[in-house]
Amino acid sequence: MRYTQKKKAVLILEDGTTFTGRAAGYSGTTHGEIAFNTGMTGYQEIFTDPSYLKQVIVMTASHIGNYGTAKQEVESDGVKISGLVCKKFSDIYSRESGESGLQEYLEVNKVVAVSDIDTRALVTHIRDKGAMNCIISSDESKNIDELKSELNEVPSMQGLALSNLVSCKKAFDFNDTGIHKVALVDYGVKMNIARCLGDRGCQVRIFPMDTDINEMLDWGAAGFMLSNGPGDPSAMKNTIRHVGEIVKSGKPVFGICLGHQLLALSQGLETEKMFNGHRGINHPVLNKTTKKGEITSQNHGFVVNEKSAESNHEIEITHVHLNDKTVQGIRIVDKPVFSVQYHPEASAGPHDSRYLFDDFISMMK
Repeated sequence: MRYTQKKKAVLILEDGTTFTGRAAGYSGTTHGEIAFNTGMTGYQEIFTDPSYLKQVIVMTASHIGNYGTAKQEVESDGVKISGLVCKKFSDIYSRESGESGLQEYLEVNKVVAVSDIDTRALVTHIRDKGAMNCIISSDESKNIDELKSELNEVPSMQGLALSNLVSCKKAFDFNDTGIHKVALVDYGVKMNIARCLGDRGCQVRIFPMDTDINEMLDWGAAGFMLSNGPGDPSAMKNTIRHVGEIVKSGKPVFGICLGHQLLALSQGLETEKMFNGHRGINHPVLNKTTKKGEITSQNHGFVVNEKSAESNHEIEITHVHLNDKTVQGIRIVDKPVFSVQYHPEASAGPHDSRYLFDDFISMMK
């Protein structure tokens, strides 16, 4: 097979740092908050995770695209990342179950990508300087000054409420049979959350994020799942009040990632933007109850403020991150309500935390 040289592409960070690479994916210009993911596998699940809306993702794995794409590895109705940065981008794939190459997949979904970037240098820079916006472009008609001017207009992720852009518009059944009815409130849900509930005998209906609580109770909800999603949770004032109403229902409640943050805010806790988020499939977490460590999948740029959790006597911190001691799980004392910052439904990723779904089922029993 003969390969043609790809045209140049550029990546510019908010602080002016510039990297030059080669164009991949869709040809054009895109921007967003730059974030790096350290997972060695699962790139399609990452690209289709609604929590990554408005973000340009740097994959630290050396080769991206080498096993192609497949429908069963999609977490939503389409690609949600704003752009992709990687070291080596493979136009061909060798997996027998692969259905298409990543180049074709990104072109169809109009995702701009840049390859042949020194991702070690890039990630080191982001790690030291903190989260920031970026722009990537393979449009040769735009010069560096024009791209920098365009980048200056990109809003900060802090203060952005984005779940309304990815939440479903109408309720629908993921599966319509099961022992326990679970109302899954959609802030940008990964479909593997619904799969994990379905695998445990739950009947799952996915509801828009602003659904009246009485509608979910009238359906017969035995418990509520608060999903993951994108954006700054503190900007979602109406949603925070809505979660407070769900907690007051007395039904079991389980929150994941953004759902965890919204639950915390509904109980008077605070959230804050992280200097660098957690994104990968090998994050160590301590379960303070069992004293066991868990390897977890994570994707978040905001976190529950530790002091606000410690000072609230109605809240127990159940899990902590072993690298930076950030809050990774809470529960409301004397109520069947709990949440975690990480992703127990991890796919791809470790299954150490799947027991949390079983705990939720036990509460509904």
